[in-house]
Amino acid sequence: MKQSIGSYPRVRVEGGGRGVVSQAGAVLLVETVRKSGLDSAISAALAPWRKQRAVHDPGKVLLDVALAVALGGDCLADVEVLRAEPSVFGPVASDPTVSRLVDTLATSGERALTAIRRARAQVREHVWALAGDAAPDTGGQLIVDLDGVLVIAHSDKQAAAATWKRTFGHHPIMGFVDHGAGGSGEPVAGLLRAGNAGSNTAADHITATQMSLAQLPKRYRRGRRTLVRTDSGGGTHEFANWLTARGRWLSYSIGMTITDAIHQAVLKVPASAWTPAVEPGGEVRDGAWVAEIGGDCLKGWPKGMRLIVRKERPHPGAQLRFTDAEGKRLTCFATNTPGTAIAGLELRHRQRARCEDRIRGARDTGLRNLPLHGFAQNQIWLEIVQLALDLLAWMPMLALTDQPRTWEPKRLRLRLFSAAAQLVTTGRRRYLRLAAHWPWIDVITTAVNRLQALPNPD
Repeated sequence: MKQSIGSYPRVRVEGGGRGVVSQAGAVLLVETVRKSGLDSAISAALAPWRKQRAVHDPGKVLLDVALAVALGGDCLADVEVLRAEPSVFGPVASDPTVSRLVDTLATSGERALTAIRRARAQVREHVWALAGDAAPDTGGQLIVDLDGVLVIAHSDKQAAAATWKRTFGHHPIMGFVDHGAGGSGEPVAGLLRAGNAGSNTAADHITATQMSLAQLPKRYRRGRRTLVRTDSGGGTHEFANWLTARGRWLSYSIGMTITDAIHQAVLKVPASAWTPAVEPGGEVRDGAWVAEIGGDCLKGWPKGMRLIVRKERPHPGAQLRFTDAEGKRLTCFATNTPGTAIAGLELRHRQRARCEDRIRGARDTGLRNLPLHGFAQNQIWLEIVQLALDLLAWMPMLALTDQPRTWEPKRLRLRLFSAAAQLVTTGRRRYLRLAAHWPWIDVITTAVNRLQALPNPD
């Protein structure tokens, strides 16, 4: 007798089902929009672009696209996912209406971008107040990570160009607030640039930092409540001087290129001056050490800058560089934080690696490619992506706890948003009855209850 191994059940498929809602878990995002007041804020911000006798509100149209992107969409037409479920998402504009709004906002340039960004900043402050201890400043300092992102273009779009990695596309700089190990992160800057824009262009780093600070509540713009963290692309004299000029308000931790002067200084560091690197919790990291250097390495750099070098044994098979020393891999960063143990400062800088997680999440949320042709249109798309990422950060901050709060966008979609439900109307009320067998039903229902228990925005 032939035994069937690993076969799937045969299911007959037909249309005509009623009362079934796809992507029912997206009600978490809808409730986040409602409780945060994002719908009202965006609607008010885009009121100047609403035409007389218009059926659809521009703010609702833009938010619908952002919701579609948060659910995995990567073009304007993916708003069709929402249009198919009016009981959850309400009336959704047609594709031509969506395209016309994006074109109109793109034509308005900085005026439209400023309106959208101010609305996001206003809502962000409200969300952080709602989040309480879950807000990203519980450690006493807010951290903003800046990093460039290569976005590949598969057609000749405006400002697409050859990149430094021999690809073709755009090279925006993104800024993210770090939520720490127990959370994710949220976008606070998205500066679209041509593909051939440099990785270490100081003027762009300054602009991205200004955009990031404008997204933060005022109390984080002074008293060194905010730390700006970058890779070696931010290690330029101009950017360091600009940060230092705002030293009363900003702290920084910026990667530095290993120059010949730094390399020679490292060779002169006595063995007793090297301190073991540490991991979170204070555990010593085997095979890695840190030391602070000065002298000629700091000539021409701002006063108060500290240079900290890390050396570590490379993993088996790793290829060393000319700038490495004595068989150890070298990295370096600069900071203006005084009086703190260098091992702790190095750990803080190393945790910038979480920014790579945020970039991966952004690529999975509309930043895999820029779908429009015009540069100004794609800048609006970048704002839509940031709106989607805001929602994907605010919802866990307000409604999820423990491990689910750290889930990245792809996992949120697979486990929570994709849950199916039955729409039931009784007593003039509508209920979404989620599938009882879904493994994460308790996570969804608990999160919805948390959101609904929050006060309504004024």
